[in-house]
Amino acid sequence: MDKNAKIYIAGHNGLVGSAIMKKLQRKGYQNIIGKPSKELDLRNPMAVQSFFDWAKPEYVFLAAAKVGGIIANNTYRGEFIYDNLMIQTNVIHQSYLSGVKKLLFLGSTCIYPRESHQPIKEEYLLTGPLEYTNEPYAIAKIAGIKMCESYNIQYDTNFLSVMPTNLYGPNDNFDLEKSHVLPALIRKIHLGKCLEENNWQAIRADLNKRPIEGITGISTENEILTILNKYGISVQNEISKEVQVEVWGSGTPKREFLWSEDMADACVFIMENVNFNDLIPQSQPEIRNTHINIGTGKEISIKHLAELVKQIVGFRSELFFNTSKPDGTLRKLTDPSKLNQLGWKQQVDIEEGIVRIYDWYVN
Repeated sequence: MDKNAKIYIAGHNGLVGSAIMKKLQRKGYQNIIGKPSKELDLRNPMAVQSFFDWAKPEYVFLAAAKVGGIIANNTYRGEFIYDNLMIQTNVIHQSYLSGVKKLLFLGSTCIYPRESHQPIKEEYLLTGPLEYTNEPYAIAKIAGIKMCESYNIQYDTNFLSVMPTNLYGPNDNFDLEKSHVLPALIRKIHLGKCLEENNWQAIRADLNKRPIEGITGISTENEILTILNKYGISVQNEISKEVQVEVWGSGTPKREFLWSEDMADACVFIMENVNFNDLIPQSQPEIRNTHINIGTGKEISIKHLAELVKQIVGFRSELFFNTSKPDGTLRKLTDPSKLNQLGWKQQVDIEEGIVRIYDWYVN
């Protein structure tokens, strides 16, 4: 990519898109375009067409998506499949019609079967049933991969797909109903620590910035304690200020986590150095599984993760693992060897990353 090329980042305000924008700016790219969702509804094909006619981007990072954790995925199943299918279909198709030179579609490792062999290679796609709780989202992302592959084959486009593992970093979603496991743990344990210390100023500041179901920092103490208790943050002993923080599931499932700025570095590396033709299997008659995993190849149990967050935050009380809540997939470790062979490896390990994201959160 030329440093003056016009680059459109769909979803530039989110965790993924903002990290990509920051990386591009640091590398000296001068002509980056982004439109917030309130100004451009990517689910609307006419709006997307009008935007492409006006902006005329040469390169596209498709990072816009409706995302969430287990609760959100399982509750808003219709929204997750509809919104994601519409967003990616409109952007990919309009990129083809507009003659975009290269597009990078960002999916998720939830596309792989629930009982997939570990670590997960790209070739394991569509070899078994998906995890039920996020099946609509996963199916939408699989459709995006296949749309990019199919357009490349029929129309000779250069549309690439990458599947990042669980991401975390600046601009993450800390909504306790809709967030993924790591930001949820960080916020819950942080609020638990504030309760331990009877630090109501910090609690009110947190709720003013990120209200929970309409409860803000100006709500009464009783209202705040009630909503925190609903989300598993509760005072167990008023005198000793012992606090309990609930973690969903047994803590035994293992997850892989990637610092969002590492992910952004991988995405820019791929856009600068890799083309679709580089990913076509030479020994197979059919073109399949040209997507690329972005991961660390390292995993950590949810229990170990929660204890690590507890230590870094400085929370002294107990964590409660609620086994009546779902665990989700027991393991989901990616094999990043394809990306490693292309010349990229991650830099930030989980311990350093949690320190960074907690510092970002409280500041």
